[in-house]
Amino acid sequence: MRQSNLLKTWLPVGLAAVVIFFSSFTFVVREYEVALKLRLGEIVSDTYAPGLHFKIPIINQIRKFDRRLQTLDSQPERFLTIEKKDVIVDSYAKWRIARPAQFLRSTGGNNARTSRLLSERINTSLRDEFGKRTIQEVVSDDRLALMEALTKDVNANAADLGVEVVDVRVKKIDLPPEVSESVYQRMRAERERVARDLRAKGAEAAERIRADADRQRTVIVAEAYKEAEGIRGEGDAKSAEIYAGAFTANPEFYAFYRSLAAYRESFGQGGSVMVLEPDSDFFRFFRESSGQP
Repeated sequence: MRQSNLLKTWLPVGLAAVVIFFSSFTFVVREYEVALKLRLGEIVSDTYAPGLHFKIPIINQIRKFDRRLQTLDSQPERFLTIEKKDVIVDSYAKWRIARPAQFLRSTGGNNARTSRLLSERINTSLRDEFGKRTIQEVVSDDRLALMEALTKDVNANAADLGVEVVDVRVKKIDLPPEVSESVYQRMRAERERVARDLRAKGAEAAERIRADADRQRTVIVAEAYKEAEGIRGEGDAKSAEIYAGAFTANPEFYAFYRSLAAYRESFGQGGSVMVLEPDSDFFRFFRESSGQP
């Protein structure tokens, strides 16, 4: 009975001691972690797959770091463009640990120190890239090329920290109040210049179209007049031919018709006075058959 009580008392203690002793010889690496094994402060291994691994207590120390993407959201900073104009840039970066051993040597595994060192390199790259561009370039479609260049530059500068900069993004670019007005005036002047140029080109095109239309109208009218005159001439010729044929068929009637037309023109208005000899040929149709008026 006494032995049974002792067994019940010391068995859990023994099991706990075994677990503690065993755990001091092992460590677990999760899927999202990277691990370093140190021996008396010196890195001896940094290639551990996720799972259970062994170590020597006291001699070996294990440092684990999160290898997932980290976000560094920087405070807005002022930078100068190539025009010596200030812009206020708000940016952020995505980074992760690429070389754990180098990361531990450079930053001591301290995330706050890593953020500070990485921010310095990002600001340096931002200063260099903005110094190569005008305000119009950094706020236009060229921003994508700017961010690609920033990512490449920052990644190269951060190589000594043992991290990989996956992406650098510019969230917002603001202009100080003193710069905004000058930029607005410059952009307005540029838009007015473009508008004047477009209006001038439009006026030129309108004059060209109008001149071509006038030319075509003149040509069409001339050709129509030519055709009309030709048709009129043919009609007059045909009319003269018909009249000639009719008149030659009965010359006496033609002479009488002409005299009637002359009488109508002479006496039709009334009040006309004509001084002619009585035997004038003009009155020959007024004479009697005997030949006397």
